[in-house]
Formats: sequence, C-alpha cells, structure tokens
Amino acid sequence: MKVLVAMSGGVDSSVAAARMVDAGHDVVGVHLALSATPGTLRTGSRGCCSKEDAGDARRVADILDIPFYVWDFADRFKEEVIDDFVDSYARGETPNPCVKCNETIKFSALSARALALGFDAVATGHYARLADGRLRRAVDIDKDQSYVLAVLTAEQLRHALFPIGDTPKSEIRAEAARRGLAVADKPDSHDICFIPSGDTRAFLGARIGVRPGAVVDSGGAVLAEHDGVHGFTIGQRKGLGIAGPGPDGQPRYVTGIDATTGTVRVGAADDLDVSTLTGEKPVFTAGTAPHGPIEGVVQVRAHGGFADTVAELRDGRLIADLRTPIRGVAPGQTMVLYRPDPAGDEVIASATVTR
Repeated sequence: MKVLVAMSGGVDSSVAAARMVDAGHDVVGVHLALSATPGTLRTGSRGCCSKEDAGDARRVADILDIPFYVWDFADRFKEEVIDDFVDSYARGETPNPCVKCNETIKFSALSARALALGFDAVATGHYARLADGRLRRAVDIDKDQSYVLAVLTAEQLRHALFPIGDTPKSEIRAEAARRGLAVADKPDSHDICFIPSGDTRAFLGARIGVRPGAVVDSGGAVLAEHDGVHGFTIGQRKGLGIAGPGPDGQPRYVTGIDATTGTVRVGAADDLDVSTLTGEKPVFTAGTAPHGPIEGVVQVRAHGGFADTVAELRDGRLIADLRTPIRGVAPGQTMVLYRPDPAGDEVIASATVTR
C-alpha cells in the first residue's frame, strides 16, 4: 500500500512513519508548512510548524530512507483554522482549533491531495485506533486524541491510519530511542500551536480590536467594563475585572456571553451546570445515523467533560440529555458521543455545540 505519512517533526509521527516502513508499505513523508513565518512558531514545548520541526522531520525521513517533502498549506491553514478561531471568539464562542485543523487540513486538504497523487492512505501520529472502519479511543487514555478526530467522516476514516494508537506514549518514546531517532526526548507541543506565547487574549485582541462591553451579574447590574467578549470563555473565573467574590462570598464565573450586545454575564458555579446539549452539523463516523436513542458517554473537552447520556438525532440536530450535569460548556465546543465497549470506546458522532 502506498502511504503518505504526515510528519510534524515530533516523536509520535516519527514512530508512526517507522512503523509504516516496517509494515512493508511504500512510504513517503510530508511536513505541512502551516505558518507564513515558521521561524517564530516554536518556543520550547509551545508552538509547532517551525523550521526546527521541519528539520527534525527531514532527519527522521533520512534515517528511515524514505522520500520527504514539505507542502505549503499556510494560506489554507490561516483561512480555515486561524481565521475561523478568531471569528468564533468574536461571536462569543469557544472553538477547538485542533478539531478544525483535523477536519479541514490534515484529513481534507492533505488527504485529498494524497489521494489525487495515487496514495492509498494518510498516516498520522494521533493517539487513536481504527477497527473495522470504526474510530476508537487509544490504549493510552491519557494521550487519547479520538476526541479531536471525531469530526472525520466515514470516507475520510477509510483512508486514514493511526499506527501508534495501540501503544502507550512511554513505549513510543522508548521505541524512538531504540531506533536512534533524535526526537525521542523532544517535548510534546502544548496549547494552541499558532500562539506560541500562550497569550490567547493578546493574540485575539490584536486581530479583533477593542469592542467595549459590560460585565454584569445575574440581575443585570454592571460590575465592570471590558474591551471585548473575545477575552472571556464560559466557566472563566480569573481576569474578569470585577472586585471580589459575589454577595454569598463565593467566586463568580462567566456564565453567558452575548457578542451582539457585548455583555458578559457572571454568576455562581451552580449556574454553569448543563443538563442538555444541542449540537449542529452532526457527523456520524460510521456514515449513517443510528436509529432511535443512543445510550453512551458524551465528552465536551479534549481531556475532560464526560457525562453519561441518552442522545438522539432530532430535526438534523444531535440532542444529548445528560444523566448528570456537565459544568461550563460553551457554544463552539465540540461534543463527541462515545459508545462504551470492552474493546475500547467507539466514537459514534460529533457535533458543534450551539446550546
């Protein structure tokens, strides 16, 4: 099989490429240039897509003796991921750019080009598993990335490979060291790859500008002024610009954001509890929606936010009625529905939270 491996320059994709070679496939490595200024996007464990990362990927390809290329997707990444991220925050939402990148870049733009060039599949270093075309959690639950892959369609999954999903991260690093790969001890990237400073509020402020509004309590009393709703997310406790806790002496949290009026509402922790989720644009990884209600587990954050649920497709929306409330869910987040299974939780569907 002819396999294109997306090589980020990290240990995970490097071992994924090595395993594809060991399996006897015709392997080609490609590094995605996603930044117009790659020299600025690496600060220790923050950022990615730098010249350093491209060099690390190339050196691994040389050791594996496979062809290696760099494909420039910077313009599309800016349009599909960065601009979407900024626009979502301007609307008072909380998007996940890794989900959007997998949906529009790695398994759409990249996969489409790979198939057009005659490749049979695209392999990545994601921690997830495929069994009979079904997406499942990785063996290493702490590193599991099935959540950010749950937006992939059945057709996209049909041409995807996740060679390291059956192995714990510690063993992946050990394997890289045995293979003589210098990236064996390279730090994992953290936070948002295109904000290496880690200062999301400053990044958004530079692109959205000042859009004044008010911070109000549950009764509508103005507690503070702010420069834009992009500086807030549902569940946020710090940096609200208000003096002290609420009248009950307890901390106050962001409980609602209205981008149209510029209003940020704050309240008690209990105000963050959500019992029903509504998701638009559902994707069913098997290709078709199951009939009737689905008993399962819903997840609303990449590494947290779990609740048992009964979910159902109603009028084109995925509705999840939670058996226990989840705290602090924001519009723009991705909700992922899993079916518990002894062989590894199976991803059933994903949708973008609107309510």
